[in-house]
Amino acid sequence: MLPDAIFAKAPVKGTDWSVPAADIDDAPRFPYRGMHLDCCLHFFDIPFLKRYIDLMALHKVNRFHWHLTEDQGWRLEIKKYPLLTEKGQWRKETVVGSLKSGIYDGKPYGGFYSQDEVRDLIEYAAERHVTIIPEIEIPGHSLAAISCYPELSCGLEDHYETATRWGIFRQVYCPKEETFKFLEDVFDEVIDLFPSELIHIGGDECPKASWKKCPHCQALIKKLGLKDEYELQSWFIQRMEKYINSKGRQIIGWDEILEGGLAPNAKVMSWLGEEGGIKAAQQHHEVVMAPYPKYYLDYWQGDPDSEPLAMGGPTMLRTMYEYNPVPEVLTAEESRYIIGVEGCVWTEYMPTPARVEYMAWPRMCAIAESGWSPAAKDWEGFTRRLETHLARLDRLEVGYCRNFWDPFIEMHPDTEYSKVVTMSVDAPGAEIHYTLDGSTPTAASPVYEGPFAVNRQQKVTAVSIRDGKQIGNVKYKEFR
Repeated sequence: MLPDAIFAKAPVKGTDWSVPAADIDDAPRFPYRGMHLDCCLHFFDIPFLKRYIDLMALHKVNRFHWHLTEDQGWRLEIKKYPLLTEKGQWRKETVVGSLKSGIYDGKPYGGFYSQDEVRDLIEYAAERHVTIIPEIEIPGHSLAAISCYPELSCGLEDHYETATRWGIFRQVYCPKEETFKFLEDVFDEVIDLFPSELIHIGGDECPKASWKKCPHCQALIKKLGLKDEYELQSWFIQRMEKYINSKGRQIIGWDEILEGGLAPNAKVMSWLGEEGGIKAAQQHHEVVMAPYPKYYLDYWQGDPDSEPLAMGGPTMLRTMYEYNPVPEVLTAEESRYIIGVEGCVWTEYMPTPARVEYMAWPRMCAIAESGWSPAAKDWEGFTRRLETHLARLDRLEVGYCRNFWDPFIEMHPDTEYSKVVTMSVDAPGAEIHYTLDGSTPTAASPVYEGPFAVNRQQKVTAVSIRDGKQIGNVKYKEFR
């Protein structure tokens, strides 16, 4: 209701702002409106996390899902197990590019949060009505911990080392008493630190290769009368749930905690698509929707040919905005178990705060709106409001992706000698002007009106024009 100058760093002279009298009837659609940040694959300091929380609060996002343990690094001080941060915070080097490159930088990488820093951040967030939910991964994604305390593994290897590349690793926690004692001690300190009712226990991407070869695991499956390793994972999760419940807290985990049977009181964070969330809601378990095809902010938000390396996609702003987090297959009763949404920021390809902001915003605006408002989707209305809002982010010096004003060019397969071109732009009221000979388009160039075919020698070059002026960057795409 006030101009973007309200976010200026210094008082703005010569202004006379007023807001007309109004009644505001407003309440959130979901109680859980979340934003995730992985601080294991890359580490981010407390000042940046405070800025991150400030931006969340500005958008009425009230849950900060803090990913603190991984194969590539353990980030939380646990006083009873000092090796977790003395050793487990470090990896000897980091893969350059994707996990397939085989090229490493040769530089040790680490970082961790002391318990005093955590308490300070929790207090900072609470003042802004944001609850921090810690994630401690079990039983997979545990190589950093196992590298410090090998007795937590199935003991099938001579050497364990914090991972230096991205991906999934076969070294997982072995479900034996030493492991459960370690995890109970860790969760005791986590629960003492974090007031959040919810504790995220991960549960995703747990390979069963070690368990299949482990004599202890196979004997345990037989002893407990379990069907297979998937039921063993369910037993593992349920045992830890009982312990965490005994401390007055609840667990939430990724879809895979459904495998082999869901823990009685668990909540599900559905990332593999909608299926896990649908299944959990139908079983009357509460669900946070975070499907990777829709809400993963580590996916490209523009043409991969002209964007820095990302995990996958592209997943565009419009895709995130138009997604309905309450699947239509659910009944009205089942729909009540969808308690929220979350945008996920995995940082394999985000080594800096600037890169995180670029990937998260403005797409997180779309997720935040779906979390708050039950109103019918209106893409044109959203883009008009978002363009105004981007001026506020400019005032706050948020380094968001500016593809909002750029044409997005796609080439679709056709024949050996032709491809079909489609183009779009998010900015409201913009026209796309283009050329096919490699020259720079202007307002006098042809206007894109619908799909067309190109041959191998043609190069599509496009720009967005509004009110006769260029508003975005020139983009191009060639036949490949």
